Amino acid sequence: MVTLEGLTSAEAIELENKYGAHNYHPLPVVLNRGEGVHVWDVEGKRYYDFLSAYSAVNQGHCHPKIVNALKAQAETLTLTSRAFHNDILGRFEHYATQYFGFDKLLPMNTGAEAVETAIKLARKWAYEKKGVHEAEAKIIVCENNFHGRTTTIISFSNDPDARKNFGPYTPGFIKIAYDDIPALEEALKEDNIAAFLVEPIQGEAGVYVPQEGYLSKAKELCEQHNVLFIADEVQTGIARTGKLLAVDHEEVKPDILILGKAISGGVYPVSAVLADDTIMEVIKPGQHGSTFGGNPLAGVVAMAALEVVKEENLAENAETLGNLFREKLNVYIAESKIVKLVRGKGLLNAIVINDSEDSSTAWDICVAMKENGLLAKPTHGNIIRFAPPLVMNKTQLIECVGIIIDTLKQFEK
Repeated sequence: MVTLEGLTSAEAIELENKYGAHNYHPLPVVLNRGEGVHVWDVEGKRYYDFLSAYSAVNQGHCHPKIVNALKAQAETLTLTSRAFHNDILGRFEHYATQYFGFDKLLPMNTGAEAVETAIKLARKWAYEKKGVHEAEAKIIVCENNFHGRTTTIISFSNDPDARKNFGPYTPGFIKIAYDDIPALEEALKEDNIAAFLVEPIQGEAGVYVPQEGYLSKAKELCEQHNVLFIADEVQTGIARTGKLLAVDHEEVKPDILILGKAISGGVYPVSAVLADDTIMEVIKPGQHGSTFGGNPLAGVVAMAALEVVKEENLAENAETLGNLFREKLNVYIAESKIVKLVRGKGLLNAIVINDSEDSSTAWDICVAMKENGLLAKPTHGNIIRFAPPLVMNKTQLIECVGIIIDTLKQFEK
């Protein structure tokens, strides 16, 4: 029998390898505790977390306000399904719609579910409000996107790992280059366009930040063509980039907003789709739903998580520390042979390693940083993403920059 006591890192990894599907390739570290910006492995070694569960833990690990909200509600009522009303959902919907400035919220659980919801909502709007013939709606997406891993979503991915041998694929999507206004203008000339779905910053692709003005011009073009602008802020939202939403940098209000990850502070799976009445009203009873979506546990957790963002000024902190992070890294990069550049907004950043995508250098650097007390993960072979919890302070950030630079120097040639 497997016990919960006394596992070493090697034993825990062996159990996963033997009994779990091999659909991830984790860094060789086994964590069992987290607090704020730190996590500890089963042997008791402390690390700075520079991934934040892919930006789900913006408020820091096990934030007491969020955990206490979870505990209190868990002892009262956890799930009713949407067959009945509960006394939390309406409060959460009111709080979140006021918080983000929309008329309506549709609650789900995971980011991918929220993206699927937005796709369904946009298509239904196109048929019932725009006059597109049923089954002919098209949605424009960007190359190198990452919106999740459902069958529909991978249908418009160009990542071979995400797509290969999972077909047949769902039709109805047009792929264009990211950060390319002429490409969007051309695609919008096609018939039956329902929406443009875009990440304000492409996170999984390697933290690609578009040129200033791209989002506002894209929104303007969508308005001209009566096309919905859908912002996937699952990773970039909730203060990560130095504003509450990444679109706020250009004062863009999406027609449909997709949220997940840090809307719960990483404590519980919560996602949401927000839109105004003219769009959301096309969804009628029985046409979309989720047993767990909108459960009372999720509602109290999300409200607490969003309160923390405002009470602790996390967007402002991300903006200040993000500028400091890139400033310090750029001083080092000016003389570096191993790092090409650093890019990002707020505390969503990445460095590009001066090596090919199929090399192991970025992975080896991440393993070395782990040994030096900091956890990060490569993406696309030669890119390392850095996204610490937004509760980090200046002293901690400077210490972490030192760890990163000292580790990189080990690989200079």
